[in-house]
Amino acid sequence: MGRVFLAPSLGFMALIALFPVFYAVGMSLYNIRGFQQEFIGGDNYVRALTDPNFWNAAKNTLVFTVASVSLEFVIGMAFALIMHQVFVGRGLTRAVILVPWVIPTAVAAQVWRYMFDHNPGFVNAVLGTEINWLRDPAWAMVGIISADVWKTAPFVALLLLAGLQTIPKDYYEAAKVDGANALQRFWLITLPLLRPAIVVALLFRTVDALRMFDFAYVFAGYSNSVATLSVYAQRFLVAEPQLGYANALSTVTFVIVMLVGLAFISRMGRHMVGDVARKEKR
Repeated sequence: MGRVFLAPSLGFMALIALFPVFYAVGMSLYNIRGFQQEFIGGDNYVRALTDPNFWNAAKNTLVFTVASVSLEFVIGMAFALIMHQVFVGRGLTRAVILVPWVIPTAVAAQVWRYMFDHNPGFVNAVLGTEINWLRDPAWAMVGIISADVWKTAPFVALLLLAGLQTIPKDYYEAAKVDGANALQRFWLITLPLLRPAIVVALLFRTVDALRMFDFAYVFAGYSNSVATLSVYAQRFLVAEPQLGYANALSTVTFVIVMLVGLAFISRMGRHMVGDVARKEKR
């Protein structure tokens, strides 16, 4: 009976969530120029998959995702472990660590772009270098990754801190009695029991990184050298209006993000089901 009452709400939510997707897929099957539309089937998808700039954007997105999520996880874990300790000034420390996360992404991107700009060259002055961060594609990617890690590592720390606070202190006290040092307690107690929080943090950040737009656009505009999939799709939506091709690029990006998200959820579900099954056997 409960499912009958929930069905209208679930149907409405599904309609709201999926209508833009189906609408974009429909538009991707047309060649749209101004007010003229011509049905061309899957030609836009063939064009995308044979477009070297699309694959370059996919490579940039992959490099950004792997590097930023890895660094954010390591730094976020360090922040979470610090914020989990009891010490004088813990509240102030938590507030300071979380400040970058509350700053709007567009504002943070502009600030970091100004810092990396060759003139006045704040980052170069600090490092004692003469790198043209915004013109060199490799260094521009380093700048984009640095800015994103600074902005989002506190979010990862917040998720991991919530997981740390669910681990019973009795486990650590028993391990100390058995002679386990700090590294052994972290490896044998913290990491296994923190696994659900780790998977959720990696899922959120990976999906978000795959569709990153702000930092890449603010740092380099529509330049192919560091464009991500989202920037490349928006280029054909705004700068060079080809709505059919832009929707095909958006649909391909959506499919990639959805597959990665489903892989995380599937793995997370197996782990949680496995944990429940093991607990029931005990």
